[in-house]
Amino acid sequence: MSKLFSDKTKEVFLGPLSKNNPIAVQVLGICSALAVTAKLEPAIVMGLSVTIILAFSNVIISLLRNTIPNRIRIIVQLVVVAALVTVVSEILKAFAYDVSVQLSVYIGLIITNCILMGRLEAFAMSNRPWESFIDGLGNGLGYAWILVVVAFFRELLGAGTLFGLQIIPQSFYEAGYVNNGLMVMPPMALILVAVIIWVHRSINKELQEK
Repeated sequence: MSKLFSDKTKEVFLGPLSKNNPIAVQVLGICSALAVTAKLEPAIVMGLSVTIILAFSNVIISLLRNTIPNRIRIIVQLVVVAALVTVVSEILKAFAYDVSVQLSVYIGLIITNCILMGRLEAFAMSNRPWESFIDGLGNGLGYAWILVVVAFFRELLGAGTLFGLQIIPQSFYEAGYVNNGLMVMPPMALILVAVIIWVHRSINKELQEK
């Protein structure tokens, strides 16, 4: 059990959540962060979908790494990711159809997410299945929490709701409060991501360029 949760494994899991976050540090997966964060629910579903796909694709590629010819490794990685994306997409259509409609083509575009291909190539191809699973889980959750934070502020300030439920009291609107329409537009998502990156680098001084 101690080998499963060694210091190296903890570092692999915790790194992407903070000091090596795929969005805040590596600046990957930005497109979906802009596209699916107008509301909190689809952002959470997208984050969990990427986490699941990344974790299990890492495991599969790690198991196959010694049998994959180097010249076709990218093709194999794409096939594995595409198969898992298809499974997740069908599950969402079966059990969360409304959210699936909101996410539209973006679930399918997980196949092209730079985070997935980057972790498969940089980590899963040279590490054992357990470490690869933890790496996928950490990077997926690191990606997901950024989406959730951005979606929280966009939905709350842009529509006055969270999960579709009214949060800002009606009395505020009667007193003259108006929802910020810019919040539901993609440019504001980019601004919020930029603010998160700025705050993150302000806290983690060692990440600042010298």
